[in-house]
Amino acid sequence: KNSIAGKIPTSLERCSSLSVLILSHNSLEGPVPLTLSKLANLQVVDLSFNELSGTLPKQLANLQHLLSFNISHNNLQGELPGGFFNTISPSSVAGNPSLCGSATNRSCAAVLPKPIVLNPNSTTDSYSGSSLPPMLVRKRNIFSISSLIAIGAAAVIVIGVIAITVLNLRVRALASQSPATVALSNGDSFSHSPSTDANSGKLVMFSGEPDFSSGSQALLNKDCELGRGGFGAVYRTVLQNGNPVAIKKLTVSSLVKSQEDFEREVKKLGKIRHPNLVALEGYYWTPSLQLLIYEFVSGGSLHKHLHEGSGGNFLSWNQRFNIILGMAKGLSHLHQLNVIHYNLKSSNILIDSSGEPKVGDFGLARLLPMLDRYILSSKIQSALGYMAPEFACRTVKITEKCDVYGFGVLALEVVTGKKPVEYMEDDVVVLCDMVRGALEEGKVEECIDEGLRGNVLVDEVVPVMKLGLICTSQVPSNRPDMREVVNILELIRCPSEGQEDSGLSYVGHA
Repeated sequence: KNSIAGKIPTSLERCSSLSVLILSHNSLEGPVPLTLSKLANLQVVDLSFNELSGTLPKQLANLQHLLSFNISHNNLQGELPGGFFNTISPSSVAGNPSLCGSATNRSCAAVLPKPIVLNPNSTTDSYSGSSLPPMLVRKRNIFSISSLIAIGAAAVIVIGVIAITVLNLRVRALASQSPATVALSNGDSFSHSPSTDANSGKLVMFSGEPDFSSGSQALLNKDCELGRGGFGAVYRTVLQNGNPVAIKKLTVSSLVKSQEDFEREVKKLGKIRHPNLVALEGYYWTPSLQLLIYEFVSGGSLHKHLHEGSGGNFLSWNQRFNIILGMAKGLSHLHQLNVIHYNLKSSNILIDSSGEPKVGDFGLARLLPMLDRYILSSKIQSALGYMAPEFACRTVKITEKCDVYGFGVLALEVVTGKKPVEYMEDDVVVLCDMVRGALEEGKVEECIDEGLRGNVLVDEVVPVMKLGLICTSQVPSNRPDMREVVNILELIRCPSEGQEDSGLSYVGHA
């Protein structure tokens, strides 16, 4: 925060190589200048907590490298630009009550053409203002009146046909609806048996018959919302047998494949089982609504434990090491099945009641054929800092090495308790750079989570940090694969087994 006032200068367009623009928490006013759309290399823009007004230039949608564009808490209005802004995080536009678009949950008012009013009593040409001869006036009046009558009659007939059709469809639907049909709180429905009509909705549970009868009202109930991510909201509901499940409502229907492709890929993902992966239990399909049904993991996310936890649920070093190892095993299993995660971040790592980590939200690339470009342009903003650098290059093939990079960042996050990117008052701290500098200067203890200092083994924490840095190499070929990562972690842990604490060296102890 620098208390900068005035308007954003249009001369910024001269900074053609500018990639990060952070002007948040100031007193800037006026519109967002059109010249920003000329900065082709922009990746991160933060204009939040200012007094900006007016509409956003439509040309901003042409910026190809945007990862984050935060305009929250201003006085902006009108419709969000297209492209990247169609899928921007709601938190990035919050606090602008006059903005509209998909991310704001406010629909923009439709711009309708001005209605044509036929006035049979008018004798003036509305275009030229000149008078018409009486004979032409009479002909025009007769034509206008007869046209209105014809249009009215046709409208009545059309409305009647539509009404009869709708009634017939409702009667058929009610007649064919089985007692096992489950009502969604938003008006859609689940059907026990697969339906050949995709519009009626199709629910499939891989473990057997679906049974939501006791929890149907909570399926998409906001009171049961667990959280929101880049690709949708997650809700908790309970089966009749008492088992809870998590239901992810995809908010990217425009990117979903056809029903046939969607179901084929979901069924493949449903067969993936591993102790360190969140199991996909089933799915629901309509052309406008897709739900993924997962096992419910009760312990919350890794992000919550690291950054929102209290002293009561502080993670010990042993717990953290096991989380790092478990994440590696889960990803290694995915890669053996040729599944790339694409969207690794601490909020997608869940902790079960026994402290075991489970990697969630994997395999979306199989459901969303445009996901690689979609992530690059929009949703990955929520995973800023976990992204491998090759995501920024459209010509580079995305491989498992991108997940290795994300894992490396996660490992460092677990050790340090710090986020991948932290915005200070006058600086931006990148976790990988901070850890690398600390190791080079021999100041390991300065970047370890404060609560761990004095209680973490040097022989374990330093190799883990070095492994994290190797995984985040800028060159993909220099990163190990996840099977190698698992082997390295197991070797790091083995030497300390069976040793007495008195013979071990702890970080922070003399």
